[in-house]
Amino acid sequence: MKKILLMCCFVLGISAVSFAQGGGGRMGGTPEEQAKRLQTQLKLDDTQTGKIKAIYEVQAKKRDSLMTAANGDRQAMMQAWRPIMEASNVKIKEVLTAEQKEAFDKMQAERANRMRQGGGGGNPPPPPQK
Repeated sequence: MKKILLMCCFVLGISAVSFAQGGGGRMGGTPEEQAKRLQTQLKLDDTQTGKIKAIYEVQAKKRDSLMTAANGDRQAMMQAWRPIMEASNVKIKEVLTAEQKEAFDKMQAERANRMRQGGGGGNPPPPPQK
């Protein structure tokens, strides 16, 4: 139950950030940007980054098709998007080491927590100013 709630918050966070920032119609940036961001955050090697980029490219095509099919119905799109996002996350985890999986799960949990607090699901907030 906790995982489902977490995933829902994650998906909502991604879409909220995408719509708020424009994002060129892509949630979280282009597949290459998403893969590069994970490469930096999880210390991926080039092979892992390439595989994850390919996963994000497939995900982007499916998302674009969903957006067209949903015809402005955000709720329908979000319901259809959730299984695609979950499947992508499973595939991404297959590419990661145990340590990287743990960090990936932690990133998703933090993003979901920020969403629950109304802070958006994008990048982490900047550190407080002194």
